[in-house]
Amino acid sequence: MRKLSRVSAITAAAMLAGCTYGSGGGELGETGQVQVVATASLPEPAASDVLGQPRAYFVGPNDVLVVDVLGIEELTGREVVVDNAGRMALPLAGSINAAGSTPDELSAMITERLRANFVRDPRVSVNVKEALSQVYTMDGQVVRPGQYPVRGDMTLMRAVASAQGLGQFAEQDNVVVFRSVNGVDYAGVYNIAAIRRGNYPDPQIFANDVVIVGDSPQLRRMEDFVRIIPAVVAPLIYILSGSR
Repeated sequence: MRKLSRVSAITAAAMLAGCTYGSGGGELGETGQVQVVATASLPEPAASDVLGQPRAYFVGPNDVLVVDVLGIEELTGREVVVDNAGRMALPLAGSINAAGSTPDELSAMITERLRANFVRDPRVSVNVKEALSQVYTMDGQVVRPGQYPVRGDMTLMRAVASAQGLGQFAEQDNVVVFRSVNGVDYAGVYNIAAIRRGNYPDPQIFANDVVIVGDSPQLRRMEDFVRIIPAVVAPLIYILSGSR
């Protein structure tokens, strides 16, 4: 396929912008318009985009919790990891099914366990040190699709590595990052091989981003854009009007 310059790429995208595409529930829907954005990168999300609507946090597998029980040295600032079965273990309290409980509910459960073991008037607090709520999604032609926690300075290349790398026949020139910022849905088209060559910077990945590598049902309605404009010289950023 002939490589397009950035100018011709934008021109081609503008000609195609009249086609209808949209997004809903993480997939492209039937309504809405695709619009080319004159920018070299996806906008960074605001705090409200990353955190979403305020809601109770429910403890899940692999969460790291800090448990404090006033006056008990071995339970002061104790870090506990919830196992894959959703359980955690504490001295004097034993094994507790933590998954699905809020930190306050878990505090109450530990309090009852300690009382049952003759601890007088236990004062318990549970805090989440490392939560799985801050995750991004990897899908498509990667070895291990799924949701992954955002750790440190997460980029597209690091996100692919977290998913155990690209699949054997992955389309490196067909990688799309979906992101919602201030209620607006964006799609950034990237070329992994171009990033590796240093053609443009490795883009940042944030919580709630959805990264899709290669062919997938979500991208088939955008395949004309992806194939006509391979994002070799620079990434291509689209606005997908409508809400998820």
